[in-house]
Amino acid sequence: MSRALFVVDVQNDFTEGGALGVDGGDAVALAVSRHLVAHHGDYALVVASRDWHDAEGDNGGHFAVDAAPDFVTSWPVHCVAGTAGADYDPGLDLTHITHHLKKGQGRPAYSLFEGVADDGATAAELLTRYGVVDLDVVGIATDYCVRATALDAIAHGVHVRVFTDLIAGVAEPSSEAALAELAHAGAELVESARA
Repeated sequence: MSRALFVVDVQNDFTEGGALGVDGGDAVALAVSRHLVAHHGDYALVVASRDWHDAEGDNGGHFAVDAAPDFVTSWPVHCVAGTAGADYDPGLDLTHITHHLKKGQGRPAYSLFEGVADDGATAAELLTRYGVVDLDVVGIATDYCVRATALDAIAHGVHVRVFTDLIAGVAEPSSEAALAELAHAGAELVESARA
């Protein structure tokens, strides 16, 4: 039995100054890095995801190209493959990340489970391969991709902890609602120092 850490979308376009930057994003990058320095030995694997959208087209309606974004299902252009916005935030130390997944690639994608590694591996396959039964989830944004990732992990059958000091959301009301939903679904909400 083993534990894994999922680091969700700690990218330039989701941190301060990015196309969809959230307040506290840079601080999350630095805090996740500190957590990894101190605790990387606790994890059998550390998986990081990145939105990785196509430069052409609307990515299955994900990009608002013909109308204003509704910020629910359509968004401004962000995290285009190969651009600085799609890069990891410079505050995120990649040293202890064992697997990198790209999600989107022509279609909407929120959960890290929708991503794929360059070798074709998926999050579900990695959890099974490493015998993961406990999963910690951190990253951006609480009310969208962190929420979707944690719900998918619970559905996969692992015990999920969401580190509330290592996440940042788009808006406080929707982030609070997401955390309540996750707790109801069975996730443990805890600060990383108390884990």
